[in-house]
Amino acid sequence: MTDKKLFIIVNVDWFFLSHRLPLARVLKEKGYDVFILTKNTGYKTEIESYGLHFININFERSGKNIFKELAIIKNLVFLFRKYQPDITHNVTIKPAIYASIALKFYKRKSMKCINAISGLGYNFTSERSGILQKLLKKMMVFAYKGPIYFIFQNPDDETLYKKLGVLNNHNYRIIKGSGVDSEDFLYIEPQKKERVIIVFLARMLVDKGVYEYIGAANLLLSKMRDKAKFLLIGDIDEENLASLSKKELESTEVPGYIEWKGFTKNVKGVYEEADIVCLPSYREGLPKSLVEAMAIGRPIVTTDVPGCRECVQNGVNGFLVPVKSAASLAEALEKLIIDPELRLKMGKASREKMLTELSLKQVLTETLAYYEQI
Repeated sequence: MTDKKLFIIVNVDWFFLSHRLPLARVLKEKGYDVFILTKNTGYKTEIESYGLHFININFERSGKNIFKELAIIKNLVFLFRKYQPDITHNVTIKPAIYASIALKFYKRKSMKCINAISGLGYNFTSERSGILQKLLKKMMVFAYKGPIYFIFQNPDDETLYKKLGVLNNHNYRIIKGSGVDSEDFLYIEPQKKERVIIVFLARMLVDKGVYEYIGAANLLLSKMRDKAKFLLIGDIDEENLASLSKKELESTEVPGYIEWKGFTKNVKGVYEEADIVCLPSYREGLPKSLVEAMAIGRPIVTTDVPGCRECVQNGVNGFLVPVKSAASLAEALEKLIIDPELRLKMGKASREKMLTELSLKQVLTETLAYYEQI
């Protein structure tokens, strides 16, 4: 047991609940006094119901007001001094940078700062470059100099940080994703039905490959209209510059064939109904949505990009296709649509891969071991 104080800093409350709640609960069981620092969008009471402290931080994911952003760093310095945490575990790029900068002003050498890099965000996706990316890289180099530790979800992000010169042989570890509970997401063999259900479950962002998914469905329209159904499950993200609008999404629908269903909390139910899961994303940390689909036993069609390629052994539990290629995506999806035995075989392989590489138990074990190491 321990009496250490732990800050988990995340940009928004719903992301904490979906990706980091199991870690917080395990650390609380280990005796940590756990504080969640995040933006309250309505989930404060739910987070507190788990015996966790909640502190509101007004993170804006696309924040452009420099004075508001500096105020967040100043507030973090104040909170470090007030509560004197032993560890701060910072999730996603903005909390990682801001907490690391705040640490420089706090100057308590015994506090450990762990940055969990779950993807690199809008400015590093889709081959973007420019002033904002250059500024971010300079901020990262400044913020991460000193006794900072990192958790990466894939080796590509590790390589990028090595190029920044902020890594050494002892201050990082690769831990694949945030994990999925294999006892909660059980293997379920798909039911036979009139049409094969293909599911795209993500925020409705260009960078998630929405256009390629719809493009692939349209390429298969003449052959598959009566054999398949392409569903888009997820919400619009107005804070993200890559988000599609409601009007854009509705204009792409083909009733009974391509349908946008919006947000759902019942992710498990969606994957149980699905036959194939598709995410043609441009870049990820390691997409939890694919790991959940793998746990339930579904074949995966995704892109050969950082984060996504960690979920698929090409030809074994699904297919990896080139990024931004609707034609390649359509070709891979067609192979699975017309072959139920292949879908079943690859679905079972997905479950096995999830159990051996990406389970919640494994992620928590590796994370706790890293805590002990540092």
